[in-house]
Amino acid sequence: MISRLLRMASERPDAPFLLFEDQRWTFGAVAQAALRGAAWLETLAVQPGDRVVVAIGNRPLFLFAWFSLLARGAVAVPVSHEMFGEPLRYIVGQSESRLLLCETSDQARFATETASCGIAVHGLAGEDAYLAAVGSHAPAAPAAANDDAPAAILYTSGTTGQPKGVVIPNRSYLAAGEKVAEAIGITQDDRIMTFLPLHHANPQMYSVMSALTTGCSVAIVARFSASRFLEQAAHYRATGFTYVGTVLSILAREWTAPVQTSLRWCVGGGAPRAVWERLNGLLPVQVHELYGMTETGGLVTINARSRYRFGSVGAARDDFDVVVLGNDGRTLAPGQIGEIAVRPREPHVMMSGYFRKPAETLAAMENLWFHTGDLGRFDADGFLYFEGRKKELIRRGGEMISPVEIELTALKFAQIADCAAVGVADEILEEEIKLVVVPRAAFDADALLAHLRAALPRHMVPRYLELASEIPKTPTQKIQRFRLARNSAATIDLKTASQGHGSPG
Repeated sequence: MISRLLRMASERPDAPFLLFEDQRWTFGAVAQAALRGAAWLETLAVQPGDRVVVAIGNRPLFLFAWFSLLARGAVAVPVSHEMFGEPLRYIVGQSESRLLLCETSDQARFATETASCGIAVHGLAGEDAYLAAVGSHAPAAPAAANDDAPAAILYTSGTTGQPKGVVIPNRSYLAAGEKVAEAIGITQDDRIMTFLPLHHANPQMYSVMSALTTGCSVAIVARFSASRFLEQAAHYRATGFTYVGTVLSILAREWTAPVQTSLRWCVGGGAPRAVWERLNGLLPVQVHELYGMTETGGLVTINARSRYRFGSVGAARDDFDVVVLGNDGRTLAPGQIGEIAVRPREPHVMMSGYFRKPAETLAAMENLWFHTGDLGRFDADGFLYFEGRKKELIRRGGEMISPVEIELTALKFAQIADCAAVGVADEILEEEIKLVVVPRAAFDADALLAHLRAALPRHMVPRYLELASEIPKTPTQKIQRFRLARNSAATIDLKTASQGHGSPG
């Protein structure tokens, strides 16, 4: 990745790379910041191969820090700048990180949250302050960027309750940018509006890497706003944006008539067919729906300009094999629904494995195929259709959430005897979270909600609560979540419910 930045800085030093509010930074300026930042990191005792947590919001400062780490040969561990508590401490410890970089306004909080982890916390005041701080250092020689060298470790939730660190090599990032740019036809004249959290694979691979592949610009927006979407696109003269399904669902509800915009395309995953269809009549933008996950290098299929089918998630990349497998592990014929499985045709285009988790890595690679846990089918022309999730993860607003993490937190509340977290269908967020609980005497739902809000990130706090006499389970005590996945008259909407709920009768 750092070599690609340096190449763009050599070929197009004065071309705009990062746009933020009314500021802009060229490829040359960002490359210089990365090389000087690498020298600055050396003064903080960061060595090649060290893991460093990056907890910075949606702003160029995130990328300044990441590129500096790449130039130093260190490995970024990006997390939400709002992360706290045990999930944060787990990632810090499991990644064996030696430093946490955050914004100055968050430094005291992160230092308190990670006091037991033995990690140094360094606050960064902003882009101008960062450039001034590293500007006194002579540019360092960039670390060798081999294809197999890890560029980042991105943590994803798992059904075991503990997130796994996906080790993504340099070549995986480069290949993702190349395939997205090729499929869409991105050129150096494009401007990609980027409002999804930069610690996610989506904006990293579809936006930043596309820019490093083609020399186009990335317009960074602090957060998604449907009401300001067109205004922001006009401000940056954006031509494209990346999405998760939630974004398109919200936009489809925002407008009642066709809109005018400089936008021509968007790329991402999770667009419901009905939303996709509605947007076709409202927004003059081609939706490039794809399928992939963090482990698979961001995408393995995509609807390209030259090979496009409405309703599908596209055809397979030429550097991946993608199949649909039956329960016996054999490839299914077109039209049959089974588990989507993938394997690379080229080295290092998908993850290297789960960090310090060899057993989990091997388990995911059954019979030399990476099993996604998702269901799909191919048509006769080789287009893949996503048919739902085989795994138990809840997909809320583009976030993959482990129900086990929610359940373990809820069970610490003394008034709960047993519980289960499930996803229920939602037309905006894809799924909302419902917590079904078996209460003890004198159950207080408001106290439970306060407990969950204090212990879980906001996107993991349940929207719905249901009281039950027991949790349905198999003879081997596995929760039968499918029996709980619909709301009923007994379901309480915690977003609108009044105070004081009693126990079930």
